[in-house]
Amino acid sequence: MPDFDQIRQQFPILQQTENGQPLVYLDNGATSQKPLKVIETIERYYRVQNANVHRGVYGLSERATELYEGAREKVRGFLNAKSTKEIVFVRGVTEAVNLVAQSWARTFLKAGDEVLITEMEHHSNIVPWQLLREQIGIRLRVLPMNDKGEVCLGAMADMVNEHTKLVSVTHMSNALGTINDVKRMCEIAHSVGAKFMADGAQATAHLKVDVQDIDCDFYALSGHKMYGPTGIGVLYAKEELLEAMPPYQGGGDMIYSVTFDSTEFNVLPYKFEAGTPNIAGGIGLGAAVDFLQELGMDKVAAYEDELLHYATNQLKQIEGLRIIGEAERKGGVISFIIDDIHPHDMATLMDQDGICVRASHHCAMPVMQHFKVPSTVRASFGVYNNFDDIDRLIASIEESKEMLL
Repeated sequence: MPDFDQIRQQFPILQQTENGQPLVYLDNGATSQKPLKVIETIERYYRVQNANVHRGVYGLSERATELYEGAREKVRGFLNAKSTKEIVFVRGVTEAVNLVAQSWARTFLKAGDEVLITEMEHHSNIVPWQLLREQIGIRLRVLPMNDKGEVCLGAMADMVNEHTKLVSVTHMSNALGTINDVKRMCEIAHSVGAKFMADGAQATAHLKVDVQDIDCDFYALSGHKMYGPTGIGVLYAKEELLEAMPPYQGGGDMIYSVTFDSTEFNVLPYKFEAGTPNIAGGIGLGAAVDFLQELGMDKVAAYEDELLHYATNQLKQIEGLRIIGEAERKGGVISFIIDDIHPHDMATLMDQDGICVRASHHCAMPVMQHFKVPSTVRASFGVYNNFDDIDRLIASIEESKEMLL
């Protein structure tokens, strides 16, 4: 097992204080902090490696291209994709879902076809399908969850039918921590000939992901939630699907040749990467992948599971506190409310103790509607968190509770 206390030293931001208190960062579900490996990789690129990629015949450009494409290969290995042709760089999961909706689904779906999502989805996996419904008349169906925050696979098997063309679900809920059995869900989707997409925004920092084992058709990730930079993410898609899909955007680098009469598009994956890319972001994402691979995803998952169980047991001792979402299989996310205290008030007071937690609907309003709450306080863990962080979290909750009641 890696020395996770030593890992904490690799994150400069965690060495500072907040309101005179040592910083405890527990908002990893929103974005993660960045290790020196990532920060220095991005700094080095801008300091001595900066050039545009794919276009220059001079050495600096060729070296930048090698670094950028090297990062693509790192992501391919991280996800166990068959080829780098299946790794499309995007801004994040939001753009990836929109790309699938506007390129694949808008091309191959028609009025009356069904897209199935779950009740626990982030808005990024709801709104693009609503837009598509307005555009071409698809039907959007929602697989419900129970009060533990779990979806029933039996109910999913009953809901899919010959009209189901895509099932798109979160791998790990950002609001509840629920880890869905995406492999089994993919099997159910494929049993009726539907495609399957997983939103991996939360999962890839916490779980080992193997897209070939899942057999998913699409998988999306966001770099900033897995210790990488903001503004960079990945859409994985099976090569044959990407070949059949039209470009999502037009412009430079996604073309092979252009005349005023027609355009011949570039090969995969560049057909979907119009314009100068986020080069530093891509290279930084590669460094984040290195960081996680060196730790070992199985060990990351095991350590964070220890944190989750310790925090859950401690929180349950607090009178009036209710955990929202108690799925049997969860990642390092705990959402909770306290009787007669608004989550925003709680989080504001906790900030005075140097504790960073999120209080909101977490861009998952249907989840809040299911549990009949306006918002929750959410503590979400990363590899640099430890048991002392949890003890300080508990103490701050108790202190804030006394002040607010």
